[in-house]
Amino acid sequence: MKQLKDRGFFNGLILGMALSFITALVALYLLTVLEVISVSVIDVPRIQVLFDWSRRNLGLSIVPFGIALGLYIHSLHALQQRLDDNPPQDEISQLEHLNDVWTSLFFGIGVIWTAIGMRSALLYALGDPDAATQAGASAVLQRLVEGGILTALTTTIVGGIGGYMMRIIKSSLLGTRLSRFYEEQEQDHASRVESLLCDIRDSVDAAGTRGRRAYVLQEGP
Repeated sequence: MKQLKDRGFFNGLILGMALSFITALVALYLLTVLEVISVSVIDVPRIQVLFDWSRRNLGLSIVPFGIALGLYIHSLHALQQRLDDNPPQDEISQLEHLNDVWTSLFFGIGVIWTAIGMRSALLYALGDPDAATQAGASAVLQRLVEGGILTALTTTIVGGIGGYMMRIIKSSLLGTRLSRFYEEQEQDHASRVESLLCDIRDSVDAAGTRGRRAYVLQEGP
């Protein structure tokens, strides 16, 4: 019992530290994207390149993407744990449905952010038709990029690839176990139905036997 409490406390401590670290990273990213503060990691070129690419191509969409991914990982972990405990079928079905919801949400964020980015880019580039006409095609394309067209296209790719990868991960990790669980539940249900039918048959046979005995006694000498 004490070991379980210590383990639960340790897991809770690790989870709290991880959530605090992730929250700090998200807050730092948001403040940087919104140009409230400026962060530079020139001493680590790869991180600087990744940060600049994320800010230019994903923008604020990385926040809802990250939230959906975190909820997906949490529900997948919960589903994996509950499969070890042999819970009721409706609980497993609910957890699996919730996991599918986060996958669909990941897809949806990509689609929604694409529409938002396209609208923003078009308004930024063509908001003033006279100025756009005078500027020329190259200037309009530049304004489309500055207006967020890259974010719109990148979020479509990230949402699509990420959503399909989430489905593949779920199928690879839990597909066999889920199929076996549902098959065992169906077999258990069939066994209960068969047992119930046997009980009904035995009851009917017993009632028929008693009826025949009563008839024989009535027809006796």
